[in-house]
Amino acid sequence: MKYQILLTVLFLLPASCVAAADGSGQLPTAEEIVTQMDAHNLQRQGSGGGYTGMRRYVLENHHKRAEMLVQVQADQDGTKHFDVVSEEGWKAANKHVLRKMVESEAETSRPEARSNTGLNLENYDFEVIGTELIADRLTYVLQVSPKRTDKYLFLGRIWVDVSDYALVRAEGNPAKNPSFWIKSTHFTQTYTKSGPLWFPLTTQSVTEARIFGTTDVSIQYFDYAPKTPQPTEKLVASARRLPTP
Repeated sequence: MKYQILLTVLFLLPASCVAAADGSGQLPTAEEIVTQMDAHNLQRQGSGGGYTGMRRYVLENHHKRAEMLVQVQADQDGTKHFDVVSEEGWKAANKHVLRKMVESEAETSRPEARSNTGLNLENYDFEVIGTELIADRLTYVLQVSPKRTDKYLFLGRIWVDVSDYALVRAEGNPAKNPSFWIKSTHFTQTYTKSGPLWFPLTTQSVTEARIFGTTDVSIQYFDYAPKTPQPTEKLVASARRLPTP
């Protein structure tokens, strides 16, 4: 039951096609779009001090169900820290699937790991398909193909906001099944803008396993917000109250 790997590729459809964003009828190249994504992500990351949020994981398999509420805190460099707030339902799934998913995401969120899993030109080939409207925002649609067969990469499509060069939607399948017992997996992840930042909104994953049948995993993301830095005067006051060594 190695479902925990399936959603760590994220870090994460019908609409009408429209013209190019600049009205010229000519779309930027895939390399230009991905380069702008990297630049804008670095800019957003550098302008903040990380973020906090809550997640609700729900796993359903036949008549069994597991649910887990998790708090997440992300550092400025993108490293994530998770704290399980509550668990309900199928204990084995909570322990061996949902908790493992959280642990795996924490590991792959570290800067040294993200270089091998990030959505960039080193790990993927990209092809521009066109543009689509997603929730009234114009997006570039790109086909994504991994450059190597890796369980943490995926084959599918991404939707990139034309104005912010932020990921709006991702959909696909893992480049490599994490286990013989898993026949196939398909995921969809959506994102939303809050202030100047973009945060995940929902993740849906459907896995067909050889023994366990169809397993659905959904994640709802809520209360995401930038970390509020403590005012300097409060830090100074706290330091003055500390006992002298």
